[in-house]
Amino acid sequence: MRRLVVVLALLVAACAPVPGPTSDITAGPTGAPRPAGAAEVSAPPSTPAAAPSCDATASLRPTGPPPEPGDMPDGSTMAKIAARGRLIAGVDQNTYPMGFRNPATGTLEGFDVDMAREIAKAIFGDPTRIQFKVLTSDARVPALQNRDVDVVVRTMTVNCERAEKVAFSSVYYQAGQRVLASRGSGITGPDSLGGKRVCATKGSSSLTNVANVASKPTVVSVPNWTDCLVMLQQGQVDAVSTDDTILAGLAAQDPYTEMVGPKFTQEPYGMGIPKADEDFVRFVNAVLERLRTDGTWTTIHQRWLGSLDQAAQPPAAKYRD
Repeated sequence: MRRLVVVLALLVAACAPVPGPTSDITAGPTGAPRPAGAAEVSAPPSTPAAAPSCDATASLRPTGPPPEPGDMPDGSTMAKIAARGRLIAGVDQNTYPMGFRNPATGTLEGFDVDMAREIAKAIFGDPTRIQFKVLTSDARVPALQNRDVDVVVRTMTVNCERAEKVAFSSVYYQAGQRVLASRGSGITGPDSLGGKRVCATKGSSSLTNVANVASKPTVVSVPNWTDCLVMLQQGQVDAVSTDDTILAGLAAQDPYTEMVGPKFTQEPYGMGIPKADEDFVRFVNAVLERLRTDGTWTTIHQRWLGSLDQAAQPPAAKYRD
């Protein structure tokens, strides 16, 4: 069974974008190659507290209910998207159950994917009028700054450092960082990570958070969360640390792993939007208000995250104007 789980995880990881030159692939303690791009973080990143203080979770207030699909205001960001004929959304394809590629159908699925489809539905009346661009954690902000995408819906924690570079919707999910380890490992949470090798993705707030826990683990960065699972299975790292939503998906793929310890951070997810597109921020927030009140958020949550928290409620919106 263990070998089958490893093979399945490797197949999922194979869905990731093809890496560049493989000179950075080295053998780990088991003799198996590490995932492409795996690297030990030699010094802790700066802490989130180093960013300017702000209330990044306070977004722009909707001007009212969203306009009817197909009737976007002239000259608006939404009208430009409508004229193009599709919404371009940055998502993940390696993180079950948030954003992943279904191996049976080849389609992208998950909580974040469904939330992105709701934005397309609000513009076009059709949730399939959407083009997905698969992004790694560290590609999210550049994709928005370069206008490669209209919106990023990819387990993106709202914080002050990012809010200087991109705009955010109101919070649509409240996650928290925990630890995933092999059953029987003796790891009980962040306080027991001293001297352990812990995996997180490059460009994620999880990497910064775990690098700065008091127990001082050795942190290994990789491009995708499935890379972390493979390294844990191969004995190349001792634990994985990130949001509970992501860890729940990894644990579902490997019953020999378990989430341990309490949440040690709060991770509010927002949809990332180019900084100048304030009208689109207000539109997206109007859509999120509707999803909270008409039961759509709850339906999507139960479909993908019900096993994590059956009683979860959509976060209340907070606005700064």
